[in-house]
Amino acid sequence: MSDAECVDFLQWALPQLHMRWPGFRKVRGQVCKRVAQRLRQLGLPDIEAYRDYLAKQPQEWALLDSLCRVTITRFYRDRQVFDTLTQEVLPQLAEAARTEGRTVIHCWSIGSASGEEPWTLAILWREVLAADFPDLRLEVLATEADPRLIERAHRACYPPSAVKNLPENLRLKAFHQTNDEYSLKPLYQSMVHFQQQDIRHTQPAGTFDLILCRNLVFTYFEETLQQVILQQLRAKMRPQGWLILGVHERLPPAQKEFTVISERLGLYRKA
Repeated sequence: MSDAECVDFLQWALPQLHMRWPGFRKVRGQVCKRVAQRLRQLGLPDIEAYRDYLAKQPQEWALLDSLCRVTITRFYRDRQVFDTLTQEVLPQLAEAARTEGRTVIHCWSIGSASGEEPWTLAILWREVLAADFPDLRLEVLATEADPRLIERAHRACYPPSAVKNLPENLRLKAFHQTNDEYSLKPLYQSMVHFQQQDIRHTQPAGTFDLILCRNLVFTYFEETLQQVILQQLRAKMRPQGWLILGVHERLPPAQKEFTVISERLGLYRKA
């Protein structure tokens, strides 16, 4: 299957999955490789035969949906974002919790993949902020649609490429290094709870002070679905809660539910 054939197929298939082609343009190689492997598994000669197969076997669309999940992640991805979370956002949330007499800051990491983002939050809180807020604790709910990625997150062992962006002092504190693998120390694991969930269909119970929805909804999903999910996220946030998008993402146009704090860093607050 050539790149042009794969592009043509994705431009046809993605809207039927409520996804948008522009989000896949630069990362299509990952998806095309999986689709080509699926053709080999099915013994199909070409991508046109796969289109016919989808028409005759509608249950195959669910599998194709799983093939279109893009997983590009690492600890401390986008350094300035996590620096801002550490220096400004989390301390503000901690002070607000104290003022309101709460003892827990609730965070939600959406599309948490193999755990790099929620574990980063746990490391930052314990190693940088916890000493200043001994009366508070951070609880992170991490939701991910792919159960295989959740298994990897629970294992919490990563290659050097996954932890290279994490500041060295935090990397040394948080991980045991054996050969070419970094294993997260168990003391962080009580702070993060992983749950299999697809944001398109369900949302977790409770409300959150901080929601990280980075490089998923506002990159890959069609705009109508983005609007629906944005309203659902707003309903899940505490007053003046924070929403963090990917640095290359933007909220849908003409929305007034969130105040832009830094569009460059993807930082928003509930209006």
